[in-house]
Amino acid sequence: MTIIVTGGAGFIGSNFIYFELKNHPADKIICLDKLTYAGNLETLAEAQGNKNFEFVRGDIADREGVYKLFAAVKPDVVVNFAAESHVDRSIEDPELFLRTNIIGTSVLLDACRKFGIERFHQVSTDEVYGDLPLDRPDLFFTETTNLHTSSPYSASKAAADLLVQAYQRTYKIPATISRCSNNYGPFHFPEKLIPLMIINALHDKKLPVYGKGINVRDWLYVEDHCAAIDLIIRRGTVGEVYNIGGHNERTNLDVVKTILKILGKSEDLIEFVTDRKGHDQRYAIDPTKISRELGWTPQTKFDDGIKKTVAWYLDNRAWWEKIISGEYKNYYAKMYGNR
Repeated sequence: MTIIVTGGAGFIGSNFIYFELKNHPADKIICLDKLTYAGNLETLAEAQGNKNFEFVRGDIADREGVYKLFAAVKPDVVVNFAAESHVDRSIEDPELFLRTNIIGTSVLLDACRKFGIERFHQVSTDEVYGDLPLDRPDLFFTETTNLHTSSPYSASKAAADLLVQAYQRTYKIPATISRCSNNYGPFHFPEKLIPLMIINALHDKKLPVYGKGINVRDWLYVEDHCAAIDLIIRRGTVGEVYNIGGHNERTNLDVVKTILKILGKSEDLIEFVTDRKGHDQRYAIDPTKISRELGWTPQTKFDDGIKKTVAWYLDNRAWWEKIISGEYKNYYAKMYGNR
């Protein structure tokens, strides 16, 4: 197959590309990425040596550019990871999220209509469901939970999901959607919770924790997420939504304390800061459907995954140090400037 992976220079998209190249070496992978602040071409340095991988710089909201790519490569499958995804940034600049997450998705869907594909897969988030109360650990998000968004980010992702479902019903686009819990693992951009805490702790800097740190997230190791998406695009039922969760619920404070313990750092580094506006209390995914229908279950327990993640950041300092310095943005010009 030929697969277009949008947003493939980002955290989850890059891990998915490596998963596909390893597990389906005969498939051709085309990465389409705009290389915004969170897109790092250095993340894909190893993939660029593979004859079945190609990188294309472009914006999913650029209709002309997207159509040109589809006409040239004739994809069988499109997996849409491309999204603005940082909640705090969405609160500061909502319009950017609407353009990428909604308009961009509509352009991709129109390209699928025009050129034809075997599967369009929309990578969504559990944040479209809103949140759950902290005092009801028996409640979980299922695929039939009502959409109830809390931030411009989650609202834009919910809108994109509804577009995908509308195109599937109206135009018969062979589409699927997955909604995942919080991912962690290699190549996670340093502004996100886990890598930020690892990096700050390594520099003995304060670790900022929102509110009292009691908000709960269900953590999913990124490779487990990639395995789930791979199953969906190959065996999932058209028109269906699949929840992907790790069964690894932790408070934010517990996550931070675990990182400090692994690194042998003092909890005195923790600093409680003003809570995020509209901060969701608890996310918890019920992945029964994907387990029952496709046989997927998360393989990585949080205590194991977080140790692997911390070790990766210790072993790959050059990767995140270049991001912190801003030098990573020069890599594209170095690789492609004279082509």
